[in-house]
Amino acid sequence: MTAARSRAERLAGTQERLAQDVDVWVASASPEGEPYLVPLSFDWDGEALLVATPAASPTGRNLIATRKARVGLGLTRDVSMIDGDVEVLAIDALPQETGDRFAARSGFDPREYGASYRWFRITPRRVQAWREENELRGREIMRDGRWLS
Repeated sequence: MTAARSRAERLAGTQERLAQDVDVWVASASPEGEPYLVPLSFDWDGEALLVATPAASPTGRNLIATRKARVGLGLTRDVSMIDGDVEVLAIDALPQETGDRFAARSGFDPREYGASYRWFRITPRRVQAWREENELRGREIMRDGRWLS
């Protein structure tokens, strides 16, 4: 087991992953509580994660209905868990440069699929980061939408 990282180290590691990684696991649930988990490409603008999926998919339906998501970023032994509020946007609602940035980062342009797709902007409200059991204490690095120092 490696030595536990400080909160500052966990925060820096999470922010680096947000800036460099391409894919996340997005967990959602239906209004009845039926869970669903799917990998999606994302872009990070410094404030929120941007993902896209068909509105009629289980994830799309869940995010539209509940406006909540849980996102897993990283590896099982170096994970950041992000609980966020979801804003639903039409596929043509974003500025061209935002869609272009998403497409360049992910290698996928959902705008090519038309109105069946939606953008989902996930704004973190709570973030936890840990590697192993010795990092479970102090794993919260964001609370109520504010990074902790």
